[in-house]
This record gives sequence, structure tokens and C-alpha cells, in this order.
Amino acid sequence: MAAFVEPHFDAWTQGSGNMTVVDKVPPEMLHMVHPHWNQFPPMNPLWHSILGFAIFVLGMISMTGNGCVMYIFTNTKSLRTPSNLLVVNLAFSDFFMMFTMGPPMVINCWHETWVFGPFACEVYACLGSLFGCASIWTMTMIAFDRYNVIVKGLSAKPMTNNGALLRILGVWVFALFWTLAPFFGWNRYVPEGNMTACGTDYLTQTWLSRSYIIIYAIFVYWTPLLTIIYSYTFILKAVSAHEKNMREQAKKMNVASLRSQEAQNTSTEMKLAKVALVTISLWFMAWTPYLVINFTGIFKAAPISPLATIWGSLFAKANAVYNPIVYGISHPKYRAALYQKFPSLSCQDAGDDGQSVASGATQATEEKA
Repeated sequence: MAAFVEPHFDAWTQGSGNMTVVDKVPPEMLHMVHPHWNQFPPMNPLWHSILGFAIFVLGMISMTGNGCVMYIFTNTKSLRTPSNLLVVNLAFSDFFMMFTMGPPMVINCWHETWVFGPFACEVYACLGSLFGCASIWTMTMIAFDRYNVIVKGLSAKPMTNNGALLRILGVWVFALFWTLAPFFGWNRYVPEGNMTACGTDYLTQTWLSRSYIIIYAIFVYWTPLLTIIYSYTFILKAVSAHEKNMREQAKKMNVASLRSQEAQNTSTEMKLAKVALVTISLWFMAWTPYLVINFTGIFKAAPISPLATIWGSLFAKANAVYNPIVYGISHPKYRAALYQKFPSLSCQDAGDDGQSVASGATQATEEKA
């Protein structure tokens, strides 16, 4: 007689039974949850632990990096320029992105659902959208400022402090418009798929709701992205032409180079090309997954799982981590100030005085002059 072997199930599988990812949601939140999520079983608790740990680490790195950028740029006299006000605004937005997004998500991952109530969910999603939009358009303003100075050169009108502050004000007013709209009926803020974070509603199929996602994407994704690509394309062309002219002039004068730092191994155009490539690539990696999820939802192009939605949101939040690296640490004067104030955090030796073309428009102005 054959022995009966009892099938083995792990404790999580046995415990979940016919439960869904929505079952742990507080009753007062159920009206905000789309019926789409009722078909999915609870996520493995291990995923909640991984997500909570990931957002905690990203939050600490982001707040440390952006906090250093704000402190050093505002307390170093040589860095208090109009162009760098945009960098400070970017660091401010990214700092508060993770300051407001990180702790609630870590707590919710611990409880495996949203525990702060409906209004806090709406505020959480609103703040995430606000700081994300402000960061995106600040990056766009930085790219356009570099375009204005490097491409137009001395014919460009230099940015003043008032001009920079006016741009920053415009960025925040623009971001507020888009983030407050869902409170007045144009779309709404709802829990994300795994119920530990909140965002825009991309599952409701009314055209009023869908139109918000489409128009939001045009003004807060496509327009900034194309502007950044346009700016850096013409910056590369301008710098390449400038380098070519310098080489031709050096050839006429029978000298190897007109540059004082003849020993540098990488040309300015190659440095700038790398910065442009990194900027556009990080932008694309950060925001495209969330855009794809939103468009998949409004057009029902493919099934959306709770895990996929939260990773898309996490990728977007991670943009706040590497922005200070691209826009701050690539600045040579910032590196020097960082070494003086926080030697343990510095990414250079005491004698490193390397030039960076990612540092903003001020140095480009000096070189053209």
C-alpha cells in the first residue's frame, strides 16, 4: 500500500486562503479602493519588508545628500549664484519628497496596509505629486539655463537672482495647480496596488479621470523631457563647435593647445556628453515605469499587479536620491566646499581641482568671456 504524503504549504500560503490584498484596508478607506484590486491575493510579507527597507535606505541617502547640497550651496559665498538657486530648489524639493514619502511608507509596510486614514492618503499622494512635479520642472529650468548661456553665449541675457526666484515661484505655482486639481474632482488620489502608498487614480475609466492622466503626462513628463533633450543636444553642438574652433586656432598658432590644463585626458565636449547622457538616462529610468503603469491603467493595455505599481512608484521616488549626485557633486566648487566642511563625505582629494561642465552656467559664461 502506497504511503500517503501530505502536501507541504508554507505558513503564508496557508494563512492567506481566499484573502485579497484589500482585506487589511481599514473600513473607512474601502470607498477609495478600485474593485480591480479585489482579484489579487495578499502580497508575501517578504515583499513588504523589502519595500520598507528599500524606501528607508533611499530616504536616508536622499535626505543626507540633498541636505548637504542645500547647506553648502547656501553657506558658501562662491556658490550663491542665480543659477545655483535652481540647484538649491531641486535639492529642497527632493529632500522633502523623501522626508514626506519615506516614513509613512515604512510604517505602512510594517502594517502591510495604509493605516493613516483617507485624508492622509490624499495628502500623501498630493505631496508626492507636488515635489515630483517641482523637481521635474526645476531640472528643466536648469537645462534651459545652461542652454541659454552656453548656446547663446554673451548675447544671452544673464540670469539675475530675481529672475531665478521668479522661475522658482513659477515652478511651484505650476506644480500646485496639477496637484490640487484632484481635490476638486479632476481625477482623485487613491491607494496604490499594495495599499501601502497612495497616488493618482489610473483605473477609473471615465474620460474626466483619464484626461487628467493624459494631460498631466504631457505637461509634467513629455514637455520637460523633450525640453531637456533639446537643450542638451544644442549644448553639445555648441561646445563641439567651440572645441573645433580652439583646435583650429591652436593649429594656426603652431601650438598643441590653447588650454591652460593641457594635461586633461577628456575633452570638454566628452564631459558634457556624459553629463547629458546621465541626466537624460536617469530621468528616463526614474519616471518612465510610473508613466507606463498609469497609461496601462487608463487604456487597459495589460494586467496590472499590486507589486508592479509600487515598484514604479519607488523608481520615481529614487530620482530624489541621484539628483544631488548629478547636479551637486559634479560641481567642482561644491566638491571643494564639501571637502572642507564634511571631509568624510567628500568624493575628492584635497588637491582635486578638476573642472566640470555640469556645474551650471556660471563657468560657461566665464570661459566664453
